[in-house]
Amino acid sequence: MANHNVIVIGGGAAGFFGAIAIAEANPNLRVTILEASQQVLAKVRISGGGRCNVTHSCFEPVELIGNYPRGSKALRGAFTRFQPGDTVAWFDDRGIALKTENDGRMFPTTDDSTTIVDGLQLAASNAGVRVKTGTAVTAVERSESEGIDHPHFKVQLKSGEVMDCDRLLLATGSSPQGHRIAKGLGSKIEPIAPSLFTFNIPENKLTTLAGVSVQEAQLKLTVTSPEQTKTKLNQSGPLLITHWGLSGPAVLKLSAWGARALKASRYQAKLSVNWLPTQSLENIQKQLIQAKQEAPRKQISNYRPFLFPQRLWEYWVHRASIEPETRWTELSKKALMRLSQELHQAEYEVRGKGVFKDEFVTCGGVSLKTVNFKTMESTTCPGLHFAGEVLDIDGVTGGFNFQSAWTTSWLAGQAIAESLQP
Repeated sequence: MANHNVIVIGGGAAGFFGAIAIAEANPNLRVTILEASQQVLAKVRISGGGRCNVTHSCFEPVELIGNYPRGSKALRGAFTRFQPGDTVAWFDDRGIALKTENDGRMFPTTDDSTTIVDGLQLAASNAGVRVKTGTAVTAVERSESEGIDHPHFKVQLKSGEVMDCDRLLLATGSSPQGHRIAKGLGSKIEPIAPSLFTFNIPENKLTTLAGVSVQEAQLKLTVTSPEQTKTKLNQSGPLLITHWGLSGPAVLKLSAWGARALKASRYQAKLSVNWLPTQSLENIQKQLIQAKQEAPRKQISNYRPFLFPQRLWEYWVHRASIEPETRWTELSKKALMRLSQELHQAEYEVRGKGVFKDEFVTCGGVSLKTVNFKTMESTTCPGLHFAGEVLDIDGVTGGFNFQSAWTTSWLAGQAIAESLQP
């Protein structure tokens, strides 16, 4: 049986990028990717609504790490060696140009994830990487033999076959099997929790506005644990009303930073929304008073002093317990205060989570305390390296999760290739 110098478990973004890095840095190695499913790079294919949000145009490591609820400290040094600028150059060298959108997200100029999938597969093929699909790994054992003349690992396949290798790159994403393999080889696994999800808010008047969005809102989330400790988080950004509650970048960021606290509370929390974050409560009140003076005979529902969709304005009027036929001149001081409060600090009950379909992300995984971030090698199992979401690293939406995959797999690839130099 031929010895595989390196086996990469996982045929996703990190697995392919790592395998390519190894094979290109040391062409003499036999590098094999094992993918349990029949299709490789499945997550790459569906990410970004099928466009693939490859990375983000944040090229300063100190600023970049601020987008990672878990892993920021460990990634700071890693990003000085391989960051978004290097990702852009990597793809450009292979004939794949990326473009930057207004919010900093970077996509292939084709707006088609197939461009990235095909590019990675071609680069792997050109580098001599072997890819085996439908090849599930059930267990891995590390032998006591040292040196590259003897295999370090025996990889047991579901088919019954056993494959040998000198180095192992675990790039299984958030797969439970990947975490079991890592744990079996001595790694500590941090608890798993969903990250990047939408909020379920059971309020019919709100959910009937599905599809309505605002460009900037300020959100405050309060999560109370079973032990009655409170976690308070703030985020600002675009907000989208959905059929089940609220979504958009601001909500997704809150879900990422509050992932573990929200899981502990069974996704029960209080959410405050400031729909006019650039204005104080006093200024909002002044504009409402001005509207009352300018259009006293008009119905409140038909005359809105703020540039928001009509349906959204009518919703706020309803939420402030004001009849839509009420004329501005009839608006009492108390009602005006209620309406001001709805615009400045509307309170909602979060009762569960939805799914962010474009990019399902989890926090948790291999503890970063047991990984050398210069080589991505396990500190408890020499010869074992990690890349991607198998690690306890997750970023907010915007291309940051792919960037951590590219960075960690490139670092692992360089280290593995160098360790097997003759």
